Amino acid sequence: MASADFPNTERQDAEGAAPARDSGPAMGAAALSSAWPYPLWIAHRGAGKLAPENTLAAFRVGASHGYRAFECDVKLSADGVPFLLHDATLQRTTPAHGPAGERPWAELSLLDAGAWHSRAFAGEPLPSLAAVACYVQRNRFALNIEIKPTPGEEHRTGVVVGEAVLALWPAAPPSALPPLLSSFRPDALQGARESAPGLPRALLLDTLWPGWFETTTALGCVAVVSKHSLMDAALIDQLHAAGQRALCFTVNDPAEARRLLALGIDGLITDAVDRFSPAAGDVAD
Repeated sequence: MASADFPNTERQDAEGAAPARDSGPAMGAAALSSAWPYPLWIAHRGAGKLAPENTLAAFRVGASHGYRAFECDVKLSADGVPFLLHDATLQRTTPAHGPAGERPWAELSLLDAGAWHSRAFAGEPLPSLAAVACYVQRNRFALNIEIKPTPGEEHRTGVVVGEAVLALWPAAPPSALPPLLSSFRPDALQGARESAPGLPRALLLDTLWPGWFETTTALGCVAVVSKHSLMDAALIDQLHAAGQRALCFTVNDPAEARRLLALGIDGLITDAVDRFSPAAGDVAD
């Protein structure tokens, strides 16, 4: 996927239409005069709390509620296979214990990542990024990949994830909309920039730490994804003036969603896939 592919992509809205998109090659200020290609509503880890997070089962549950964009966490196995898992360790969401990044994919792929949630999902495996890529492209869904490195593997994880996305997402329509790569770790985004400079990147923020804005510029980010309580009119204006988009996590309260929508937010990541309709222009409580 060449760097020119991203500005020319289209997205499917909730009704399946594909509005045209035309933005500058660097996704700069000119992009704000055209449509942001990603849906406004994004299902957190597939389906929030309704299914085991970061599994294909969760994606299917989110899709059943009308969602067409999904967020997931991706890290590397010991042998360098990108797969979905939020935590650095395995024990919260699988029967295994210890650092996930120390196990090869042949072992990780056999773990039960569903029974912790409920009996209905017992036996649901950890998915590889390749499996998720197949699912979202076949269904013409959008994806936000949070690069979630094992500690100490930030740069390498970004490099490998960038390479994997280039290999897994062909440039030809209808699969041309690439994933948005995001991370709290600038080193991970730098790695992705080196291996896949044409892919869109976003910096995740849970605080406005000194130098965050300069970091987004240095990394060529197209967006910032902040904790929802940080986002206000001034921050959105700052990002839009710089040609960047403003997204928030994790927005589960209707009043907060309305506040952010009124400010002109570009994306809302939510657990509440059963409460917020991505096809609606407003928020129903």
